[in-house]
Amino acid sequence: MSSTASVPLGLPMERDAGPFDPPRAISRLRDARPVSPLRFPDGHEGRLVTGHEEARQLLADNRFSSRQDLGVLHIPYETPGMPVPTEPSPQVPGLFIAMDPPDHTRLRRKLTGAFTVKRMRSLEAHLADIVERQLDALAHLAPPVDLVKEFALPVPSLVICELLGVPYEDRDTFQANSARFMLKEQPLEEKIAAYGAMTSYLAELVARKRAAPGDDLLSDLARHDDLTAEELTGIAFLLLLAGHETTANLLGLGAFALLENPGQLAALRAEPELMPGAVEELLRYLSVADIFYRYATEDIELGGEIIPEGSTVVVSLLAANRDPRRFDDPDTLDIRRNARGHLSFGHGVHQCLGQQLARIEMRAGFAALLRRFPDLALAVPADQVPLRTDMNIYGVHALPVTWTETAR
Repeated sequence: MSSTASVPLGLPMERDAGPFDPPRAISRLRDARPVSPLRFPDGHEGRLVTGHEEARQLLADNRFSSRQDLGVLHIPYETPGMPVPTEPSPQVPGLFIAMDPPDHTRLRRKLTGAFTVKRMRSLEAHLADIVERQLDALAHLAPPVDLVKEFALPVPSLVICELLGVPYEDRDTFQANSARFMLKEQPLEEKIAAYGAMTSYLAELVARKRAAPGDDLLSDLARHDDLTAEELTGIAFLLLLAGHETTANLLGLGAFALLENPGQLAALRAEPELMPGAVEELLRYLSVADIFYRYATEDIELGGEIIPEGSTVVVSLLAANRDPRRFDDPDTLDIRRNARGHLSFGHGVHQCLGQQLARIEMRAGFAALLRRFPDLALAVPADQVPLRTDMNIYGVHALPVTWTETAR
């Protein structure tokens, strides 16, 4: 591999290659040097990992720590009001994505029974009902309509609220706060306020579940005497945020991608049995949860490069999922591709716990949307669709669509 690619100052984030593709600078770095230096705005020299095999190895290696309380984690872009980090952050109880084994193992084990393939499959019929009801409401609206507001966001919100036992009527508040929290350049005091509002709400909900458990996931967790109220609140925050943000953006951005690839859309309509493979390909192609961080606990060799102890390592799953060394013609959406091996749900001990739920939501959501709206189309030019380049989970802020025909 060449090591002559220029070292960027800060993580390139402009989607200058198109709304679905990695920034050009990141693709160039991956092709020249899949593990490369990265200069951070605060002066730290960390590393950027963009190759598929290198990202896979890193995510499986516990020497690359997820703990933010172990070393100083540097942020590769400017955040208003954020002081230059000089010391580790305190560990947040229950936030197991920011933990290593054995702490991570102890908390995650409590949840594995809730997210089994069997339990997720038992949800499928009910989930299909939720999707159909939402599309009934959509069909009664006069186009143009924002597909994010009327479909992509309500479906996963309804599902995760029901699964966790969060009252659906509270969704507007937690969605507004999660949006404030996920905004990349949100001033620090705004992020803290949004986080505080969400955790205060969830702490009260956890207390109610402990006092009067119901038939839901938070009640199941509340029955564990060895979980503190703070840990339960942290787990609830993580599941609520991850449970609606990622799938909502996959549904919205996925619909945009299909509308922009009419040949693929037509093939999927003609052959609905292609849907499971199409979902895997959309997961690979879009990689909405793109950027992850690790901390090198010692000098580690990866992809022929030495990553020094104490380095903040940035991993781009989108770049890794577009690696031509792993996938042929990777920048093309191909619903017939065997996309198995993509890293969109991560890899290793932190692989996404809710991946089966996301898959069945996407299968049910896209299958019903394409069936019910056979001539769905964008209501604005593609370059006017507002992209979530300002958010930690990528997608579209809105997707104006229109149609002339609905199928019952």
